[in-house]
Amino acid sequence: MQLIYAFNGTGKTRLSREFKDLVAPKDSENEEHDGVQPRDRILYYNAFTEDLFYWDNDLENDVKPKLKIQPNTFTGWLLDLIDTSGEYSNIAENFQKYTGSKANPVFNPEYKIKNPDDKEKEIVVPANSEITFEIASDKPDDYESAIEEESNNVVQGKYEVIKISKGEESNFVWSVMYTLLQQVISNLNEIDPTNRSIDNFNTLKYVFIDDPVSSLDDNHLIELAIDLANLIKSSQSSDLKFIITTHNPLFYNVLFNEFSKAEKLILRKSSDGNHELIGQGDDSPFSYHLYLKDELNKAAESGEINKYHFNFLRNVLEKTSTFLGYKEWGELLPQSKARSNPYARVINLYNHAKHSGDEISEVQEEHKRVFKYLVKEIDSIYKGTRSQNTTQA
Repeated sequence: MQLIYAFNGTGKTRLSREFKDLVAPKDSENEEHDGVQPRDRILYYNAFTEDLFYWDNDLENDVKPKLKIQPNTFTGWLLDLIDTSGEYSNIAENFQKYTGSKANPVFNPEYKIKNPDDKEKEIVVPANSEITFEIASDKPDDYESAIEEESNNVVQGKYEVIKISKGEESNFVWSVMYTLLQQVISNLNEIDPTNRSIDNFNTLKYVFIDDPVSSLDDNHLIELAIDLANLIKSSQSSDLKFIITTHNPLFYNVLFNEFSKAEKLILRKSSDGNHELIGQGDDSPFSYHLYLKDELNKAAESGEINKYHFNFLRNVLEKTSTFLGYKEWGELLPQSKARSNPYARVINLYNHAKHSGDEISEVQEEHKRVFKYLVKEIDSIYKGTRSQNTTQA
């Protein structure tokens, strides 16, 4: 398993596409090469995977919102696989587990609609090509209508179809992929190919996963990372390789610790444009200052900011800048056109009280505001929402 950390904008998604083309080159006219589809050799999840899902928002005709899947050779194969294996409940379970959502994803059966261009003809909508999300309604069924319809649903109430958030949508797409991975590993763990329930994965060599955690809270993120690590560890196939890329330090840190015995390297780019791989120790690059970062957030939220918190702040910046390849920790801070690194100067003013037990002079209100601002900047680095340090006038 290869685990790669890099900032947003570095090229992780491009790497997944380049790797796919390297593993399964495509012809100029279609994605098939020598009779082999890319999915036969590699499965990958990235931003392009999410683009295969889109919302049908027909507000004019008051149509219930539904998430549709773009038709192509991969999604057609995927829909057939879902239908054959009956993985609907597992997809729903994974989605609800990692989002905490009560919405239940429902895949459509095959149905027909009138062709808008020719009313005499019908269009077949394939099974599993549309998903609606249902939640229990607050409004119970009307008693009389329930009696008329011979329904026993008076107490249980109705279901409402809702449009889930963008973050939940991303996690639903990931849940489809994760459920597919569970099936892949379960099948390939059967050594004898003739005993496998399906043969769709017999020639699969690589799984490439790019940032499946863009909108998870920390608790669900950690849970997903541990589950993914355990799933990969459960693979008994020596032929199946995994590559995971991420911009999220916490996700990286959890996986780093889960695969602690693996070789660890840092790719550095020198000023002349060359690159070199440098060995990294066994200590996780983010483990120690995750605690410090939590302390910084608590101080910023409560407003109880002491001198030693600025030492914590510098400590986190030093560790992060070293891992990310900066020469000086001050380079991570927002810069000013008028003054030379003013935020680093503020941090250094309070950098002598290293422990909470030291004698502490009161921190100036202006510097408390600076502290809170810098804690937010560190959060943006950790979440991958800031690809480079900003410049202020």
